[in-house]
Amino acid sequence: MNYLKKTLIAASWLVLSVVPVRSQTAPKKPTNVTAVAMVTTGARPVSDTLTTLSDARPTVARAERVIVVSLEDRRLALVQDGLVKKVYRVSVGRETTPSPTGMFTIVNRVENPTYYHEGQVVPPGPANPVGTRWIGLDKKGYGIHGTNMPRSIGKAASHGCIRMRRRDLEELFAQVHGGDRVEIVPERNDETAAIFGEPVLPGMTAPALTVTAQVTTEAPAQTTASDAAATAMVPAIVPANR
Repeated sequence: MNYLKKTLIAASWLVLSVVPVRSQTAPKKPTNVTAVAMVTTGARPVSDTLTTLSDARPTVARAERVIVVSLEDRRLALVQDGLVKKVYRVSVGRETTPSPTGMFTIVNRVENPTYYHEGQVVPPGPANPVGTRWIGLDKKGYGIHGTNMPRSIGKAASHGCIRMRRRDLEELFAQVHGGDRVEIVPERNDETAAIFGEPVLPGMTAPALTVTAQVTTEAPAQTTASDAAATAMVPAIVPANR
């Protein structure tokens, strides 16, 4: 009897060792919530979704602006995206102090600048030789500015800079930004002929259509952060050339 009992107990242990026993330990839960969402719903990772949305965001193309100055015509044109927005009369450098020629870039814009030259300091105001605005070029000492001698407009009378009437200058100032190009052309060519039309001899009055050619009604562009930063880094004291 004891022998039969021992045999049955041994057989029971053999059966238990063959049949797998389900683990009572709970499966380890994933710690990554995003991974769980991917497994259960097939969704894409949040990071991938954000990247896709960012890539799909439309980019705003910056307008291509170029200021073209014809020294022979004594005219300045604002050209945007290939269209002439407006043409202004200007004063250019005299023969002994000519204006530089070539392609330049606007590096700073200053409102109500202070003029300094050889120890002379002129604060903003009616007597300031550079007027109410300064548009500085990447050629040191040169820029586009106003004047306290409005009768010099239309003549070769400056020390090399480009002078403008106050109203014209302030209108131009509001439409240009740091990084815009300035092309100063010494003599008439096909480009300037297309922009400015027939040449106007000294002493002649320019036709009204020349001054207002292809004027648009677009509102002046707002100052960008990059312009504000560029202006802030430049002292409100402009170079001597005017």
